[in-house]
Formats: sequence, structure tokens, C-alpha cells
Amino acid sequence: MITHYDVIVVGAGHAGCEAALAAARLGANTLMLTLSLDNIALMPCNPAIGGPAKGHLVCEIDALGGEMGLAADAAAIQMRLLNTGKGPAVHALRAQADKNLYQRLMKKTMENQDNLKVKQTVVDRLLVKDQAVIGVETETGDTFMAPNVILATGTYLKGRIVFGKVDYVGGPNGLRSAERLSASLVEAGVKLLRFKTGTPARVDRRTIDFTKMAIQPGDEAGHAFSFLTERRIKEQTPCWLTYTTRETKEIIEANLADSPMFNGSIEGIGPRYCPSIESKIVRFADKEQHQVFVEPEGLDTNEMYIQGMSTSLSAEVQRRFLRTIPGLERVEIMRPGYAIEYDCLDPMQLQPSLEHKSIKGLFSAGQANGTSGYEEAAAQGLMAGINAVQSLRGQEPFILSRSDAYIGVLIDDLVTKGTNEPYRMMTSRAEYRLLLRQDNADLRLTEKGRQLGLVTDERYARFLAKKQLLEETTAALKQYFVGANQEAQEKMAAIGTAPLRTGTSLFDLLRRQDVSYEALAAAFDLPEVPLAVREQLEITAKYEGYIAKQRQAVEKMLRLEEKRLPEDLPYENLSELSQEAREKLAMVRPRSLGQASRISGVTPADVQVLFIYLEQRRRKGGEANVSGDSR
Repeated sequence: MITHYDVIVVGAGHAGCEAALAAARLGANTLMLTLSLDNIALMPCNPAIGGPAKGHLVCEIDALGGEMGLAADAAAIQMRLLNTGKGPAVHALRAQADKNLYQRLMKKTMENQDNLKVKQTVVDRLLVKDQAVIGVETETGDTFMAPNVILATGTYLKGRIVFGKVDYVGGPNGLRSAERLSASLVEAGVKLLRFKTGTPARVDRRTIDFTKMAIQPGDEAGHAFSFLTERRIKEQTPCWLTYTTRETKEIIEANLADSPMFNGSIEGIGPRYCPSIESKIVRFADKEQHQVFVEPEGLDTNEMYIQGMSTSLSAEVQRRFLRTIPGLERVEIMRPGYAIEYDCLDPMQLQPSLEHKSIKGLFSAGQANGTSGYEEAAAQGLMAGINAVQSLRGQEPFILSRSDAYIGVLIDDLVTKGTNEPYRMMTSRAEYRLLLRQDNADLRLTEKGRQLGLVTDERYARFLAKKQLLEETTAALKQYFVGANQEAQEKMAAIGTAPLRTGTSLFDLLRRQDVSYEALAAAFDLPEVPLAVREQLEITAKYEGYIAKQRQAVEKMLRLEEKRLPEDLPYENLSELSQEAREKLAMVRPRSLGQASRISGVTPADVQVLFIYLEQRRRKGGEANVSGDSR
């Protein structure tokens, strides 16, 4: 059977789902192929969405018209806003999810999306002709033709499950792996890496003594990732905190020789920021205990996830060391933890659009690009889906800068710097994080999503209403002048803030750290506004000076980003560049001076050489190749 499509998505994890939905919603005739229909939106590791930087990504996906935020809100059984003791730039929402409900919701969405077909099959070959994708071939012999293919293979490319002496070919949760596709990719000229990740045991909640653990309740306030979700207080399901013991450490140390992570049987590189318990014991040898979070996998199951205890030790050793932890003395394992090795692409082969530099129409997203995490995967999937359609239409790629979104930081890091281990998004990676807050994702990105065609009329109308209310309320606060009279001083005392020395506006009063809009509204009879508007009002007022400084830094950076580098620039002939810079620049082929400046090994002196080259080229009449897109 030979069938023709506009876009084919290989994989149905978080990257594949967002890629397929974006392409289909933009009008492309889209096919999503998966090893198993039971894989759709599978959460094979932790049952949670969001967290530091990851929550920002979810809100940005939502603002652009993606699906993850809506599904996470609907499947949430607990929500907590993290880092509230720090500044608003790092406030991050995390939702404990009913993972089976999340999967059912996403599966239903995929199966009922117009322009999208979902099929269960194994892709064996990528079909390429004249350095351009033409389709894929499956194990059943079926051929699906398309000018754009998005690889969203997750950890299923030549997946290998290992724990103790157990060693078999397969994907997460006992599912199949794709064994032949890797060879086809290499044949087409794709460079592959070999990475490793892992997961902890799932245990039976009936065998846990929660009285020996500290309860971790959700927030009482209503939270939501999606702009469309009504913020309301939901019943919260608790998680629990306990700690490893000296005995835990001793058992793990005594069995390190049998750990595939340490005896050489695992070759893949594991994640630095989500290490196995064996790695933590070795790396932090002086530490006597480590945190262990016990998290429910859902409301209709007794499976509990043991956060912080990822391992590749044997099932028997897992049982023994878990039983040394307070509250887990009689615990029974339902599913043992394991390590998984898999193939993924070197992301430095990709353009910022996530299209392969040498194979037209081949896009890649998610863990297939060497990242870790559901949220990083979904963000890349959304961008790959968008850009596959942009390519189909002959339009310029949609690229977010580092000052636009965490999504921009994520992709720029991958394609400019590459990664030698599973990449995880963190707030520290974003130099403009005060501008890229979770609360203002809609203000930053909804207009862009609307221009693309992903933001619905309903979402856009609600966004415009919120934006107008925010602007009108800000203007009203700036115009409301309060004199330093007796009545005002009494109100200051009632609010709990210092007396006025001179007259001021309510907006200037809101700058004070101990003054909220809610307090001002009560004291000065102001109209009630939604929580999301109050949050943005207060952050804008209290951090206005810092925000202005970051905007100045962005403007300076954008001047470098506007200096486009020709695609055919002969770096090897620029003898003024260092040898390392010539090699790195020729490999990455940066789009701009800004991107060139972020390449490891490219110095400020090298950037100055490129700037002079561009100026000389412009004076000789090559300005058309310097400004604008160089594609």
C-alpha cells in the first residue's frame, strides 16, 4: 500500500502528539505512526508535568495553541507553585498527574483531530531521494509518502532495557523498540548518539506506612497551565517525603559491581540532572541520606512512583534497599526500575527550525534530539510541526529567539551548542528569565500563535479581553493619585505598609513589596480583577526597573541577531579566525552573528572578524546576503 500525506510524524509520545496536532491544525494532511496505540502520550517515567523551567515550557506551548497544558490541567490530581520564596522569574507550576487519564485525554484528542490519521506500525526505513525526504517504509511493507517527516522516536530507537542481569531489546514499560530505523538513518547521512536514561520502581501503596513519612500536600489556591482552564480549587491528592538511610547506602555500595551503570555493560551517557541512586551514592559519597518522594501514579491504581530512586540494579537488590527507607520497610515492588539505552540524533545537525541541515524535509523533535523530559519534547514537537507546514507552504521558518521564550533557549542551545548528555531545561539557562516568566507566556506568544493559525477565535477573544483589562487597570492605577493626608495615612496603616511622605499614585504604591492589588482594592474601592491580571500587575510594578534593564540587554543582543550570516560563507578561508572557530562555524553554520557568538570555542575576537567580513561584503554590494534570512 502506498499512501500520500503532507506530513508524517514517526512516534506518538509528547513530541509526536504536539507535532501531529500542530501540522493537522494548520491544515496539513498528517499521518502519525506509532509502535503501539497504547504509546500515545505515554508517561513512562514520573507522573508529573511542569516544575522549574518545565512549567514555563508548558505555558508557552499553551500560548502558541498546543495541547499539553490543557491535558495536564484536566488530569492533575495535585498542583503546587514551586520557588515562591524566590523572585517571579523562577516561580514554576508543577502538576502531579493521573497518568492514565492524561494519556486517555490525549489519545481521544489525537483520534478526533481533523486532518490527522493515527496508525499502529513500526517504521523500518526513511526514504530519501536527492537529499530530500520522500516518505517512510514500515515493517509490513507499506509505504507512506510525504515531503516532510518528523522523527519523534523518543527512547524507542534500538531501545535496550537493563537492570541487574536482565538485558533485553525493548522500549519503556515493556513495549517494542524500533530496531531497523537507526541503520536507515545512518545510511541517509544522519549522525546518531547513544544516550541512557532510567526510571525507579513502582510499588504497591497498600504496603507503605505513610505515618513514617512527611505529607506533601498541594496548594489551596487554584492553579492552571492553560490560559483556557478555569482557575478553581480542586481536591488535592498528597505526595509523601522520606529519606534514604545509612543502610540504603551500604546495600547499594555493596552491589555496585552488579550495576550495569558501573560494570561497563551500559555504554550510553546518562542524564546529569536526574541521576540514578547509584550515581548519587558515588558522586556524593559524604552524604548520608537522599530525599525520596512517593507519588501516586493516578486515582484508580495502587502504583506509587518512587521519585529519586532511578536504578539499574537487580529487582532483588531494589527490594532490599527500598525496605531500608522509613515507611517502605514492607514494601512490595509492582514494577522494578530499569535503565534504557537508545539512539538519538546529534542536534547540531539541525537548523533552528529543527529541520536537518543536509536532508530537506527531515525534522526531529524530543528525546530523539538528545533531550530529557516530557515538556522539552512537547515544545520541540510543536515547533517541528509548525515548521514542517511552513516548509510545505514555502514560507520562512518560525523561530523563537532566546528573548522570546524558553522554547527559543531550548532549541538554540541544542542546535548551537549541542549536548553530550540528555539535555534538561533549567531557569539558569535563560539569560532573560525575568522577561520569560510563566505568568506572561500568553502576552509573549499568543499573537504569534494567532499569526500562524494555531490560536482559535475563542482563545484569541479571551486573550484580547485580558490584555485590555490589564492595560486599562494599569493606566487607572497610574492615574489614581493619593495625597499624604490623614485619610491616606490611615489606609496605609490598614494595609500594613509605611506611611506616605509625599503624594503618590496607586501604581507606585503597588511597587512596595508589602502591598498587593487586593489590599489596594479593599482600601481604595477598586474593581475586582481576575487572579492572572492581579499577578501580572504586581510583577510589572514591583520589578519594572529590572525588567527595563533586561529589555535593554535584549535590544543589544538583537542587534547581533539581525546581522545575518550567508549560508555559503567560506569560514575555512577566513585565516583571521582561530582554527577551532573555523571548524565549529563550518559545522554549525550559524544564521546570525548572535548565534555565532554562542558557539563553544568562538571568541569575541572571532565574532569581530565575522562582523568586519560582513561589512566588507556589504560595501561590495553583497548586502542582500547579509540582512534578512539567508536560506
